[in-house]
Amino acid sequence: MAGEPMQIGEVAARTELSLRTIRQYEDSGLVVPSASSQGGFPLYTDADVDRLMVIRRMKPLGFTIDETRDLMTAVDRLTDPTLTEAERATLLARIRRYERAATERVAELRAQLARAEEFAGSLRARLG
Repeated sequence: MAGEPMQIGEVAARTELSLRTIRQYEDSGLVVPSASSQGGFPLYTDADVDRLMVIRRMKPLGFTIDETRDLMTAVDRLTDPTLTEAERATLLARIRRYERAATERVAELRAQLARAEEFAGSLRARLG
């Protein structure tokens, strides 16, 4: 743990996610608090916050919870020192597929934004 463990309120503020969303991600197994207080309350580490930020970044790109879980599992497994080269190659290929999908979705969003800006500009031009 790099910093002091955080309570969920601080994590919500740092990630700009609601408490409810963080709890949903916990319930779906996407993030598991790394520690707990003496009173049994969940505490989060910087690594947990980093994980939540990855999840938060995937959501606007339209990735499903299952896709997010699949990617996070692949990333987590890469740290396993007992992986064979074939297993590592399979995991890296899976992560590359998500990177390509993310790149494609970003391009789609840029095109949508360009159309929206064009529309707003045409309205401004009509207003004179």
